[in-house]
Amino acid sequence: MAAADYRGRFAPSPTGPLHFGSLVAAFGSWLMARRADGEWWVRIEDLDPPREVPGAADAQLRTLAGFGLVSDAPAVRQSERHARYRAALDRLLANGRAFPCHCSRSDLAAAKGIHRTCRDHRSRTEAAVRLRVEDGSVVTFVDALHGRVTQDVAADVGDVVLLRADGFWAYQLAVVVDDAEQGITHVVRGADLLDSTPRQILLQRALALPTPAYMHLPLIVDPHGAKLSKSMAALPVDGDDPLPALRLAWRALGQDRDRLGPGGVERTLSRAVREFDPSLIPRKPIGFAALHNGSTIRDA
Repeated sequence: MAAADYRGRFAPSPTGPLHFGSLVAAFGSWLMARRADGEWWVRIEDLDPPREVPGAADAQLRTLAGFGLVSDAPAVRQSERHARYRAALDRLLANGRAFPCHCSRSDLAAAKGIHRTCRDHRSRTEAAVRLRVEDGSVVTFVDALHGRVTQDVAADVGDVVLLRADGFWAYQLAVVVDDAEQGITHVVRGADLLDSTPRQILLQRALALPTPAYMHLPLIVDPHGAKLSKSMAALPVDGDDPLPALRLAWRALGQDRDRLGPGGVERTLSRAVREFDPSLIPRKPIGFAALHNGSTIRDA
């Protein structure tokens, strides 16, 4: 696969229709890629069958197409990539960087879910597999929006699950393997994943994989401050009538609504690429109701 100077991606989970918060993440990542004259890929993160909705992945791709957000490469589905994850896990097990773990959630409750050592007095039939995180594993990176971020992964997260006890691959392993194999150079996604980035960087180092640049966009929240996808306000966006939501997403990214001007989807996207100013993106969460009411978006 040829290297790219800039290759971004959008990676939705097929748990339902594409909602506004996801549209903002998709639009923001697409704009950053196009501004850099780079590529933008779509990856379907379908590794959690109990949470998936049949047909949701195809519906999400159709909705994105309605907004003019089309992947520059065929969409990849994680459910077709089990062998890649197994190969990475086997490497970590072979060199002692990963280990099987029979601890249950109740075993770790007193430690607030942070695993530092196995409770040998109890064993489940099926074991999870965890990344061995050494004491003092402090990771620092610079986020393009939030600046310098530091996390003590050992103290704050503990040994990271790579393969769940129910046999499903953990997000952390899959995303690291996929970003590396697909040559992703820039990850632009929602701020709910900011906390996950240090553990992913630690895993990249354990697998000798490159670390992309990161930017975490503001979340869209309901009146109670809950992430939009977790609230009743997470209504699907309409790919058959994309302009209202597209313009709203433009405002959610801190951009001046008047800079887009009139026109259809193609003209709106073309003008958006020319007018987009990443320095205007707010760092704090954005209220969905404020966007609809026409309130000014401010970042304190």
